[in-house]
Amino acid sequence: MTVDLQTIVTGLIGVVCAVLGWLGRELWQAVQALRKDLAALEVRIGTDYVRYDRLKDALAPVMDALQDIRDRLDSKQDKP
Repeated sequence: MTVDLQTIVTGLIGVVCAVLGWLGRELWQAVQALRKDLAALEVRIGTDYVRYDRLKDALAPVMDALQDIRDRLDSKQDKP
């Protein structure tokens, strides 16, 4: 039995298509998993993290104290 060139080429094309199909399926599953993770992250961001306006209100006393320290340092008499 002899194997001609067409049979070899057809076999190689089949193997390449199978590998590409497997790779495509793996990529598709990875994208689907990323979509689920992103949806879960969007829900967590809305509930777990502090909004900017609430953070700004919470940091106002700290910023005022820092401004007081800065003013006192600017008015020091022994400053060069």
